[in-house]
Amino acid sequence: MEINEQDQGGVIVLEPAGRLDSMSCRNFEARLLAALDQRGAVVVDCKGLEYVSSAGLRALLVAAKRNRTTGGRLALAELRDSIREVFDISGFTSIFAIFPTVAEAVAALG
Repeated sequence: MEINEQDQGGVIVLEPAGRLDSMSCRNFEARLLAALDQRGAVVVDCKGLEYVSSAGLRALLVAAKRNRTTGGRLALAELRDSIREVFDISGFTSIFAIFPTVAEAVAALG
């Protein structure tokens, strides 16, 4: 998995591409937690995600739980229909702020 990172007006935008699964989730989780620690406001741009396994969902959940205790802000954007379905089925749509576009997510967090 490749993970690009951008700063958009004080909000870090992480852009993972590929599969978020047991092979890639540790690196993704570490990058996400580091970004939250650094800025406290992170958008995960999901348009490049092809697949999210239960291990990938766990990595996101760890970040969400930590985020609640530190007062950080975390949002997801541009979920593909197949990824959105996984979030719907797992109940994760009630845990995360999800936006149609990165710009909308950045504006909400910024």
